[in-house]
Amino acid sequence: MKRYIASIFLVLVLFSMELYSQVHKDIEIENKILVAVQKYNENEFEEARAILTEVLLADDGYDAAWYYQAMISVMENDAEFAQECLRNAISLDPENYWYRYRLATLYSHTDQMDLAIDLYENLMNDFPKKSQLYYEMADIYLQNGDYEKALLTSEEIENEFGMSEALTIYQYRIAYLSGNKERALQSLTKYNNQYSSPTILCLLADNEMQEYKDSTALNYYEEALDLDSSFAPALLGKAEVYRITFRYDEYFQNLYIYLKTDGADAIAKTGYLETLLDNCESNFLASFSPQLDVAMEILTDLYPKESCVYSLKGLYYTYTQRFDEAQLQFQQNARENEDDIEATVTFLRFLWVAEKWKELSAEGLAAFERFPYETLFPEMACIGYYNLGDYNNALECCKTILDNLGEDEQKYASTLSTMGDIYYHLEETKKAYKCYDAVLKINPEDPYVLNNYAYFLALEKRNLKKAHEMSRKTVEAEPDNATYLDTFGWILYLQGKPQEAKPLFKKALLHGGRESSVILDHYAEVLYSLGEYDMAFVYWNLALQKDDGDVPGLKEKVEARRQEAKK
Repeated sequence: MKRYIASIFLVLVLFSMELYSQVHKDIEIENKILVAVQKYNENEFEEARAILTEVLLADDGYDAAWYYQAMISVMENDAEFAQECLRNAISLDPENYWYRYRLATLYSHTDQMDLAIDLYENLMNDFPKKSQLYYEMADIYLQNGDYEKALLTSEEIENEFGMSEALTIYQYRIAYLSGNKERALQSLTKYNNQYSSPTILCLLADNEMQEYKDSTALNYYEEALDLDSSFAPALLGKAEVYRITFRYDEYFQNLYIYLKTDGADAIAKTGYLETLLDNCESNFLASFSPQLDVAMEILTDLYPKESCVYSLKGLYYTYTQRFDEAQLQFQQNARENEDDIEATVTFLRFLWVAEKWKELSAEGLAAFERFPYETLFPEMACIGYYNLGDYNNALECCKTILDNLGEDEQKYASTLSTMGDIYYHLEETKKAYKCYDAVLKINPEDPYVLNNYAYFLALEKRNLKKAHEMSRKTVEAEPDNATYLDTFGWILYLQGKPQEAKPLFKKALLHGGRESSVILDHYAEVLYSLGEYDMAFVYWNLALQKDDGDVPGLKEKVEARRQEAKK
């Protein structure tokens, strides 16, 4: 009997030791997992992964370790391994909401929609009170273009959680995307019949505006303003009704109210006015510039230092041909916001459009000192110098661009193209052609380089066969480009083929060539060579009217041709 009791005692001791050992092991591993989680939260992913890997190599039965391995893999954009880890975690704890939810979202983000839908549907069955699942499920259906299922899911949300403004807007958006405008409108009307919401009223008004029901739209906007007198969408909508119906006194009155409200920020207000300026007709600006001036003053008073207001005013003054005032706005914006690259770019683009080349070159270089990583600024400085005829400084700008490009092959080619043009103006044709050849190695079909290269060879009357081949490519690529047609036609003329050249020039004239004294002169030469003297002098007379020095000695040449033809 004593031996039997002793045996039982020994078994109990061994069992207790084994149990203690397992508990101790579990505590030790859990502590390691907690350290790994802390490392994960501190974005020390490499250290966290090392700890978790050690845990799983020792015992792969810890679901939390698999879960955080997955989370690290997500952060490192390794979706495939993350999915494998989550599946392992779920196999160890199939009821865990977060494991299943994370895997569902991961399937969704990696376009495995069928797998995502299955998981979401199971989650919705098991956790019917989590509204987030329904919205995400509807979004997945939207991504798949299954609008009907998305709408049905949104109705499940309504049945489960009740109607809300956000849900109504969501249902409206889904129905509208599906092309079912009637159903979209029904969702708004249903909500509006039971509750009051300025947002819903404005959506109803917007729908009425699309149907050209201006008076009904106005009623909805006014009803929205009865609920919230500063509701910006209603203020702007009301103003738009008056603008569209040509009631301009009331339009500007309501526009000013909108501009003064706190319900919209400076970006929204300037965005609206910028769209208005971009799309309005010139007679609108001419007729209502005093009223628009007031709008600009309101914004200036409210937002004296906002970059978007400076930009808007610069645009407005440009459209109304007050260029000095426009320049002042763009310049002040750039000065007030020296760290805002867009403000500087906008100023420089204005100088470019206004053809203020000296200022463009100076401001471009100054901007590059502030933003030494942005080669757009030496590019703009180069444009300024080029148009000033200061080719040496333009060339230096190109070299600066090449020194700071990195691996941007496209910009490298465009810079070499510009250098080729500059070298040609400096009468260093060998260097010019070397640049063009380098560009064509990168892009053998570059039409700009092919055209310039061919034209310059034609001017030198050498290697016309090569020039012909390059120019032919440009005309095939852009058959309505007057410049390319002119080059190809002129090369054919120099090759002794005026009859083939003639139709090219006729086509060039149809596509803007009549504005170029060079093209008109070339066509006249072709006609003259064909013995069509009267027509030749018609086009030479037109060339003389258009010439601003692009054709050196044109007047003397035409007079000499008259003497030859006795015209």
